[in-house]
Amino acid sequence: MSLTLPSILAIALYVVGAALLAAPLTGCPRAPRRLGLATATVAVLLHAAVLLGAHGGRVDLHFFAALSLVACVVAALTLLVNLSRPVAGLGVIVFPLAALLLALDVFLAPPTVPRPMDWQIKLHVVIALLAYSVLSIAAVLALLLAVQERALRARRPGLLVRALPPLTQTEALLFRLIGAGFALLTLTLLSGFLFIANIRAQHLVHTTVLSVVAWLIFGALLWGRWRHGWRGRSAVNLTLIGMAVLGLAFFGSKFVLEVILQRTMG
Repeated sequence: MSLTLPSILAIALYVVGAALLAAPLTGCPRAPRRLGLATATVAVLLHAAVLLGAHGGRVDLHFFAALSLVACVVAALTLLVNLSRPVAGLGVIVFPLAALLLALDVFLAPPTVPRPMDWQIKLHVVIALLAYSVLSIAAVLALLLAVQERALRARRPGLLVRALPPLTQTEALLFRLIGAGFALLTLTLLSGFLFIANIRAQHLVHTTVLSVVAWLIFGALLWGRWRHGWRGRSAVNLTLIGMAVLGLAFFGSKFVLEVILQRTMG
């Protein structure tokens, strides 16, 4: 079966879901939040089906396929976050990005063949994928927190701020996500050291070093929160810096090797 139609449907539903969640920003008196989340849920399911069909039911870690996979997981986790803490603004940002990355993988990326992996490497990849996805949501939430805090300081609470939870709730959710992501990133580093035999031969030195740097940044942020009560701008800046370093670790070297140099990572 061609994957074109499911892909187009998933992309369209991501965009529609984001638009429905963005309704409060237009002053809609009765925001269709549940309909937006339901629409995005169907999009995530279609996205997952496309990934399984396009890559033979195996995990493909080539650049564009990995981006699409991360986008699918981040979108799914965004839905889960909204079950406990309604933060519709997350979906407004995440779902269009997921649509874009799915489109790049299906319609523009060159065909790839997933490499076989032992179960230990698969476990490492799954943990790393969850760590990156959870911290990605934390980074998006940090951006929303920065906008919310700036608007409140200026005493100009626009529609976006009014659509978000109270500042203290947003901040509490941010640190819960960072704590969970830090724990998963710790497991990622441990499993990598245990299961990846030759890091240098597999072009993973930069990935490992940058991942450790990101781990230190997020660890320092959590320590500062616990010991000194860090919050606000400090929390936002460190979250974004840590995520930028982690993004370079996960996709920076991969982009250079696979897209620019046309080589493959191990």
